Amino acid sequence: MTPKKKKNAPALTRRIMLEDFRLPVSIGIHDFERSAPQMVIVNVTLELSDAMPDPRDRIEDALDYDFIRAGIMAIIKNRHFNLQETLCQEILELCLARGGVQRVKVSTRKPCVLPSSERNIGSTERS
Repeated sequence: MTPKKKKNAPALTRRIMLEDFRLPVSIGIHDFERSAPQMVIVNVTLELSDAMPDPRDRIEDALDYDFIRAGIMAIIKNRHFNLQETLCQEILELCLARGGVQRVKVSTRKPCVLPSSERNIGSTERS
């Protein structure tokens, strides 16, 4: 039996996160960046729509979030990106095209491009 919702219950926000996904990407505008792929760290947070059923531990009702990892790998395959922002935008569009996703936040880091800097980030977010 499915529990009934309480009246005036606070809204529940469900998120799925892919954190610190590391992969080699051909990215950058400088000659040294174009010579070989560089490590990029990708973080994606999906906020699920209220219309998505609560899976209640039932895989058939859950969002198959492996599409994020597989989709990112397909996006970068055999392609060069000049800007991190472009890569972020394409990942964002991939995620928003998935049913049940209402908001997405994507960030990327290139940890090796500026060794003296702790972070070099591209980021985008959209509902």
